[in-house]
Amino acid sequence: MNDDENKTDCSVVISEVYLYLDLECSDDRRQLIHRHLDDCSDCLREYGIEHEVKALVARCCGDETAPQELRERLRSKLSEYVVEVETREYLP
Repeated sequence: MNDDENKTDCSVVISEVYLYLDLECSDDRRQLIHRHLDDCSDCLREYGIEHEVKALVARCCGDETAPQELRERLRSKLSEYVVEVETREYLP
C-alpha cells in the first residue's frame, strides 16, 4: 500500500472513530477499523486521544441522557434531511 492509500484509509478511520467508540457501526466496519488500529500507530494514538476525550466527557456529565422525547424528535428531524450532490459531466 502506498502512502496516499494509507493516508486515505487513515482519514476514513479517524472520521469514524466516534462511531467505533459508540458501537454505532456494523460489525464488519468495527472489524475493519480494529484491524487498521492494530496496524497503524498514528491512528491508534488518535483513537486513544478520542477515547480519553469521550471518557472525560462521560465523567464530567455523569449519567445524563437526553429525554426519550428529545431523542425521538431529533431522529425524526435527521431522517428528513436529504443530501443533495451536484454532479457534472466532463466531456472528453
